[in-house]
Amino acid sequence: MASESRLAILERLGEGACCVCDLVEVVGTDQSTVSKHLAVLREAGIVERERRGQHSFYHLVAPCVLGLVSCADDVIRRRGGWE
Repeated sequence: MASESRLAILERLGEGACCVCDLVEVVGTDQSTVSKHLAVLREAGIVERERRGQHSFYHLVAPCVLGLVSCADDVIRRRGGWE
């Protein structure tokens, strides 16, 4: 979770499952970069993937992580943003 992009992904997944294409819009980067972030989150056991046809949908495994995300957002804002 050590990146602003991963925090944004987790915040979006807190609203419900979505496909990679939706997360590309949220993060504002290309699909391969989002997929790499998702792979890190999957390896950590925070999100899971479900294939639906040609699309992959992701959802949170442990919604309790959103409390940590909220806390991290607060710290980042107090510090004036990402360095």
